[in-house]
Amino acid sequence: MKDTDTIGFIGLGVMGGPMCRNIAVKHPGRVLCFDLSEDAVAALSDTKAERMDSVEALAKEADIICLSLPGGPQVQKVAGMIGPVAGAGKILVDLSTTTVSSARETADMLEPHGVDFIDAPVARTREAAQQGKLSIMVGGKPARYERVRPVLHYMASDVTHCGDVGAGQVLKLVNNMLVFANTVALAEMIVLGERAGVEADTLLDAVSKGSGDSFVLRNHGKKAMAPREFPEKSFPAEYVLKDISYVFDLADQTGTYIPAAEQARAYYQAAVEKGFGGKYFPSVIQLIDADEMERGT
Repeated sequence: MKDTDTIGFIGLGVMGGPMCRNIAVKHPGRVLCFDLSEDAVAALSDTKAERMDSVEALAKEADIICLSLPGGPQVQKVAGMIGPVAGAGKILVDLSTTTVSSARETADMLEPHGVDFIDAPVARTREAAQQGKLSIMVGGKPARYERVRPVLHYMASDVTHCGDVGAGQVLKLVNNMLVFANTVALAEMIVLGERAGVEADTLLDAVSKGSGDSFVLRNHGKKAMAPREFPEKSFPAEYVLKDISYVFDLADQTGTYIPAAEQARAYYQAAVEKGFGGKYFPSVIQLIDADEMERGT
């Protein structure tokens, strides 16, 4: 990447907005942005990010185009708009979480137009996105990865090249499934400890000093689950179920039996069914508080 390259960003949501902000603050060249939400665009009005009127207008001017969208169908729709107008030599960097097969289909879709594709899903929290300390797992050709690596480091403290197109999504799905399952296990143990007379803060502090420590404990456990405070505009149970469905798609394709993942999926499905939909996903602890999972009511 050159300092004079123009970077475009499409999708300014919970994660995309902070990521685009970091690019606008750190990149010496032009930064373009697009989102269907007026509020999302307005949130970047104090940066140099230039609002574009359409996906196509952005694609024509940007050298490197970043996407942060809800899932594979949206990525493929936008990629279909970008390919015919972007011009050969452009790179599309997808920061969304999709299926592995969708990532590879998108790459195949763009290839006839001379547009390279990299899947670069992100991990960690919205706070990490705001701080530019995400972890990004990348799938793509080595030369293309080297070209976009500086852009990724505007948004992340850790960037890992995992292999060819689709490899980033494989690692993202593995990462997310571990987070979702760990969150369920931690929720059960917090409630168990509380009912046995140990406060959640004490439990988490003690366990964080031993072999039970984890990213989930230090972040979701201490910041959300112990105080039972679940911030708005954070990753909800519905999004968890979407990502878990991608995990099971991959398991089916590879013939892998994952019963522990199935149990975790049952928790988040129950969260939606019991009225916790739209709430930050660590709120599954409230199912255990109410004995909802035990009774099945």
